[in-house]
Amino acid sequence: MTINLFQDPISSYRESDTDNDLDNEIAELERKLAAAKAKRCKHPRSRLEGDSSSSSSSPERPLLAPNLPNHFHLLLSDSALPLGSFAFSSGLESYLAHGHKSNPYHPHTSFAAFLPLSISSYASTTLPFVLSAHRDPSLSNLVELDDAQDASIICTVGRRASVAQGRALLGIWERSFSQSLPPLGSSVVTAAQRGDLKAFGLLVKRGSSKEIPDASAHLAPLFGAICSVVGLSLQQTAYIFLFGHVKALVSAAVRAGMFGPYQAQKILAGETVQELITEMIKREWGTKVERAGQNVPVMDLWFGRHEVLYSRIFNS
Repeated sequence: MTINLFQDPISSYRESDTDNDLDNEIAELERKLAAAKAKRCKHPRSRLEGDSSSSSSSPERPLLAPNLPNHFHLLLSDSALPLGSFAFSSGLESYLAHGHKSNPYHPHTSFAAFLPLSISSYASTTLPFVLSAHRDPSLSNLVELDDAQDASIICTVGRRASVAQGRALLGIWERSFSQSLPPLGSSVVTAAQRGDLKAFGLLVKRGSSKEIPDASAHLAPLFGAICSVVGLSLQQTAYIFLFGHVKALVSAAVRAGMFGPYQAQKILAGETVQELITEMIKREWGTKVERAGQNVPVMDLWFGRHEVLYSRIFNS
């Protein structure tokens, strides 16, 4: 038996070529894998889910940068915002009391009939002041708007409710919101804007003991100014303001026994409320403050006669 000590040169070349091809293929696959990993790190979804290949001991990076307008959007639209609206029915309780079947002039009552009247009335009397204060939140304009709205409200009960909620909002700003803002120079809030709201608060406190106060602190202009200062858009401000009124009405209806909480959420989520609010914003978008006023006169009657009810659970 003969042993061949020399390898066939042709087969050796073939094996060498195969090895080189495999090495090249592996190198190409590794290059593609590295490129895919780089793309995955740049993808937004990968930043939210995290890179599984990263070490568990590495510090986590923040997913999103702080967004001041969005944060205050949630705060100002929160039902838990202590404005005192829980104590007011915006005329709903009086509407129900005067809509008894024994009343030949108003025999039937329903929330579906009251809601569009209330939103239309609230928008025509307050929304122009909200929009004007948002466009110019300076101290001089805020004082003028506050004085103009004080003169435009005919019903004493409605004026008292507006001032009570406005002063509550001013207290929230002074005690909570202003102290939680980022340092000056790191946010959209300027020193002048903070100073104007602070000066307005001092003006309200200084004039509280006077027979004719320097400022009453109505809700609408203050709401518009604060939303402007924290960076909310004009559209967002108007929608939050009217939607807050609808939430207060629905809450009052639940406590008055008109329907339950599930029906309340159905109303708030329904297209009717969305369309009503949108339509009112369009209607009042260009309305000047001088033309703001009550467009549902019977609403003032329901407000005014609330205090003469035999029994009541709301302040207005």
